[in-house]
This record gives sequence, structure tokens and C-alpha cells, in this order.
Amino acid sequence: MSRLPGEIITIERHILEQERAHPQATGVFTSLLYDIALAAKIIAREVSRAGLVQILGPAGRTNIQGEAQMKLDVFAHQTIIRMHSYTGRLAVMASEEEPDIIPIPEGYPTGRYVLVFDPLDGSSNIDVNASIGTIFGIYRRRTPFGPGTMEDASSRGVTWSPPVTSSTAPVP
Repeated sequence: MSRLPGEIITIERHILEQERAHPQATGVFTSLLYDIALAAKIIAREVSRAGLVQILGPAGRTNIQGEAQMKLDVFAHQTIIRMHSYTGRLAVMASEEEPDIIPIPEGYPTGRYVLVFDPLDGSSNIDVNASIGTIFGIYRRRTPFGPGTMEDASSRGVTWSPPVTSSTAPVP
């Protein structure tokens, strides 16, 4: 049995090593990154099955950029919102697919982070097997507490989902 040379650094290992390097870390940011990774895996699964389950093509709507939304855009958008709306990690979200901020549902706790995202960048290119991906940014909220606001989400993103899922992150 042969072994691969060198170490394998998974996303989990990288995140945990970064958390250990910051003694003040609470684990909330780590959990948020895990949630994004899981959402990306769910989206990648649907992208790979899109032709089989009839979710290719236009959804009949446009996004805030005036671009035609694809069915996969809508699926990716809903997946990210559902993944993050109830965790207590976020104050608010903002998406390329919606003109307004996406509030955390009433009755659920709000956190200190803001998630901005393009749920499926390049989705109009899926028919030609070009790279597509989820672009995101995580920021600290600007307001001290309460429901997230437009101020929290303003002037504020990458997991990349080509036919194979990979993630990129800046390393200091």
C-alpha cells in the first residue's frame, strides 16, 4: 500500500489551526465558515445533477444587476439563506439576487457578523461547463446590537464551485 507524500490539509484542519492561532477566538467564525462550506457542498451537488433533475435554464426573474436568474441561482440563494438564518451568528445578509438586505427572522438571535454573497456567480455559463462559484464576504457588523441594518451590510467577498468543489481564502 503506497502513501501520498506530504500532509493533506483539509478545510476543517485549516480553519481549526487558524482558530488555535487566535486565543481570543470564540468558535463562532469557525462555525460560520463550516456552514458556508456545507452550503457550497449542497450547491455543488445540485450543480452536478442539474441536468438530471430539471433545474437548468432561466427561472423567469431578474436579479439586481438586471441579469436573468437561472433556476440554479434561485436554488443556491435559498440554500445559503436557509443555512444561515437561524444560527445566531449573523446580524444580516445581502445578496446579488435581492435588492434589499436579508434580515434574520424575527424571534431568532442575531450575531456579530454580516454575510454578503453572490450565490452562484457565472451560472449562465453552466451549459458550456465553465467555472461557476459562490462568492462571499464575512464582515463584522457596524451597529452594536439588534436586527442587522443596511449600514451593517454596506460597502462590504470566495468558495469556488467549478465541476469540482474547491475553496480559496486569503492566508495572512
